[in-house]
Amino acid sequence: MTGDSIFPEAVFTLWRVTVVLALIAFVPLTVYMLHSLWRTARSIRTYSREALVAARGIQAGTAALPAANATIGVASELLSAAEAVAKKLDTVATVLEGRAGRRA
Repeated sequence: MTGDSIFPEAVFTLWRVTVVLALIAFVPLTVYMLHSLWRTARSIRTYSREALVAARGIQAGTAALPAANATIGVASELLSAAEAVAKKLDTVATVLEGRAGRRA
């Protein structure tokens, strides 16, 4: 122990050893963990961009669905009109067969 110090020299030696060990062990570990976190953040950004491209492709692929619904509506109207025409043609055919049967 020195004359003007209230702590023994062993305390200072232990403190110096602890600081050196912290610098040797924890600083590289911290740098490694920060680098790992940075790589993970870059991967997330890359995957997010890829997901955005896929989402745009899905949006482009499904953009035609409202048009398909409109086509179904028009097709239903055409089917109704075709059924009405078929009924009228059946009536005309029946009348013509009846007239042909009277002439024969």
